Amino acid sequence: MIKKTLIGAALATATAGAAVAADFPARPIQVVVPYSAGGSTDLSVRVVADAFERLFDGQMVVRNQPGGGGGIGSSAAVHARPDGYTLAAGAQGPLAILPLIGGTDYQFDDVEFIGLFARSLQLLVACADAPFSDYDGFIEYAKTKAPQIGNSGAGGANQISAEAFADAAGISIESVPFNGSSEARTACIGGHIDAMVASPAEAKAASESGQMTPLFVMEDARIDLFPDTPTAVEKGVDFTWSSWKGLVGPKGMDAETLAWLRDAIKQVANDEEFKKTLTDMGEFVTFEDGEAFEARARKDMETTHDVLEKLDMLGMNN
Repeated sequence: MIKKTLIGAALATATAGAAVAADFPARPIQVVVPYSAGGSTDLSVRVVADAFERLFDGQMVVRNQPGGGGGIGSSAAVHARPDGYTLAAGAQGPLAILPLIGGTDYQFDDVEFIGLFARSLQLLVACADAPFSDYDGFIEYAKTKAPQIGNSGAGGANQISAEAFADAAGISIESVPFNGSSEARTACIGGHIDAMVASPAEAKAASESGQMTPLFVMEDARIDLFPDTPTAVEKGVDFTWSSWKGLVGPKGMDAETLAWLRDAIKQVANDEEFKKTLTDMGEFVTFEDGEAFEARARKDMETTHDVLEKLDMLGMNN
């Protein structure tokens, strides 16, 4: 009798759980953006929210929680109740870099990867008065003297990419951190550094005005915006890098809810209106499911680990 009662209770619990999952979402889903309003991650997530509401007749609320280089907002989402109603914008810095530098109360394996919807591509550009003007000239110069390469901040994604490329290419560089990409761009245009890591949007306007010269794209194939600019891969260096944007959440969500969220972000990323809006904003729309997204993030974390170890920055904030 006791055994039958226990079985009945288990079935009732399972049925109730299925009913809850079938009703998801029953209230607004909150997405924490770990940066201030108005940045590229914030604007991209708001486009996601608009598409979500249009496609699913539900509500997605964007909440900005900046601080700690993205670690504060990411922590809030990672430690939220795992019911699917609190997610976060999954960005490279807070997930693949900050936990290695230290000072976060979460680690990579605390994160549930839901889906990637966009990437921000990167180029290396020569600055005004640089002693090189193309990829081959840059490599030749770097064989005898370390070029000064500007980035948007010490330990940030732009420094990681430049240092990782240098390792892959077997050259030496001198990283010059600035307080944000705008300061680095000003120094580059003024000829105070040799090169910098830039976004396609930054590089396009500056190259057309003769203030910067694209050297190579950090992709595995050339991009439409710079059809004449080579990739490191075609030059024989196995190196790619891009920043990325996706949705993540806390571990422990039930399988039905997680599956629903993953399917939802897939539909959003493949929606034509969404793709056009994000493309017009300068983003490279790319869908990857949770598994592929996690694999990309883990690979970037491993690359970051090697760079930070070389720079003696592993765990520096612990």
